Amino acid sequence: MTYTYKTKGTCSSNIELDVENGIVKEVAFWGGCNGNLQGLSRLVKGMPVEAVITRLEGICCGGRPTSCPDQLCKALHEMGY
Repeated sequence: MTYTYKTKGTCSSNIELDVENGIVKEVAFWGGCNGNLQGLSRLVKGMPVEAVITRLEGICCGGRPTSCPDQLCKALHEMGY
């Protein structure tokens, strides 16, 4: 099942993700830095959710207190991880 998360404080506006049995199956960002976010999506595909959160949670972007990777972690938490 695809889950859509509305981001806060980033250039991307939404994240669509699919997690199955604690493994990230698909991630797609709407807006933001296209190349970087495609790369991020491909890197986390197939990873356990816990590993994604451990590596990416708390990353800031410029002067912002969050980032697209951090927002991905917030989406995973909202999904119950």
